[in-house]
Amino acid sequence: MTMTAPAFRTRLTALFGIEHPILCGGLMWLATHDYVAAVVNAGAMGFITPRSYASPEEFRAGLRRCAELTAGKPFGVNLYVSARPEANEALSGFLDIAIAEGVRFVETAGYSPAAFLPRIRDAGITVVHKCTSVRHALSAERAGVDAVTILGMEAGGHPGMRLTGAMVQGAEAAGALSIPVVLGGGMGTGRHLVAALALGCEGMLMGTRMVVSSEIWAHAAYKQRLIEAGHDDTRVVMGTFRDNYRALDNDTARAVAALEAEGVKDFERYRPLVQGANTRRAYETGDPDVGLMSVGQSCTFADAIEPAAAIIARIVAEAADAQARLDRLRAGRHIRAEQG
Repeated sequence: MTMTAPAFRTRLTALFGIEHPILCGGLMWLATHDYVAAVVNAGAMGFITPRSYASPEEFRAGLRRCAELTAGKPFGVNLYVSARPEANEALSGFLDIAIAEGVRFVETAGYSPAAFLPRIRDAGITVVHKCTSVRHALSAERAGVDAVTILGMEAGGHPGMRLTGAMVQGAEAAGALSIPVVLGGGMGTGRHLVAALALGCEGMLMGTRMVVSSEIWAHAAYKQRLIEAGHDDTRVVMGTFRDNYRALDNDTARAVAALEAEGVKDFERYRPLVQGANTRRAYETGDPDVGLMSVGQSCTFADAIEPAAAIIARIVAEAADAQARLDRLRAGRHIRAEQG
C-alpha cells in the first residue's frame, strides 16, 4: 500500500523522522517485527516488545528481520522498567541487544528510566517515556528523556491510580512541559489526532486500536471480540494493590473484581487469574475469557481486521477531514452555506 501523504508536521515527526505524528506503542506479547515494520512502512513509529520473543536470541533475530522489512528505516523497541530487580536485569540485556543492533528509538514505560538513560543516550538513541501523570512526565523530562507520552484513564493496561482523562492530561501536560508531549488513552481516530494537536500535544499514541491489525499474530477470534466490543466493555481492576489495570470485561476480570469486592488482599488468591501466561494463551487460542487482557476504551473504534497501513491511512484521512472542518468553522463558511 502506498504511504498516505503527510497532513501534519510536528516536533514529533521531526524527532522520529516519520511522516505522521502517530506512535504505536509496545504491545506485550504482540508487537513483533512484522507488525512494527508495517507501522513504520506506513509512516508512523512502532516499538517491538522483547518479551514477544521466546529468548534474547529470537529477539535479536526479530530486530534484524525488522530492519530488512523496513529496508533500513529506523524503528523502536519498548522497554518496561519494573520494580523487580530480576526483571530489570532482563531489560538491561534487551537494551544491550538493541544497542548492538543499531536500534534508534526506545519507548520506556513503567517506573522511571533514569537508571538506564545514560546507556541509552550514550548510544545515540532517542527515548520517549510513557507516563500516567503530569507529575511523572515532569520527572522524566528532568531525567533527560526526549519526549513523553501521557496516558489518560481510557488506556488499556496501567492507566495510573488517579484515573484522569486524556483531555485533561493532554492539555495540562502540553502546557507544563517543554519537550514534545504525545497523548494516549482512548485514541483511535483521526479526530483524536486533531484534538491532541489542538491541545498542544505533538501527536498521539495508539495501542488497543492496532491489535486488530493483520500483522498482529493474535488469533482472529480474539480480534473479532475486540471488534464487537464497545467502550463500556472494559473495567479497571487491581486497585486493591494500587496497580490499576484496565482490561477487557471478561470472565477473568469479573472474577478479579469479585475478589476485590470481598476485600481479599492476599495476592496468591489472584495469581492464578492474572498471571501473564493466561494472556498469551488467550492470544494463541482466541478464547477472550482466559486472562486479564489489556484493552483500552479505543476498542470501540476497532472495526475490522485489516493491515496496519490501512488503519493508519484511514486515520490520517480522517484527521485531514477533521482539520478541514475546523478550517470551515473558523472561516464561517458552514454558516454561509446553511443560510444560502
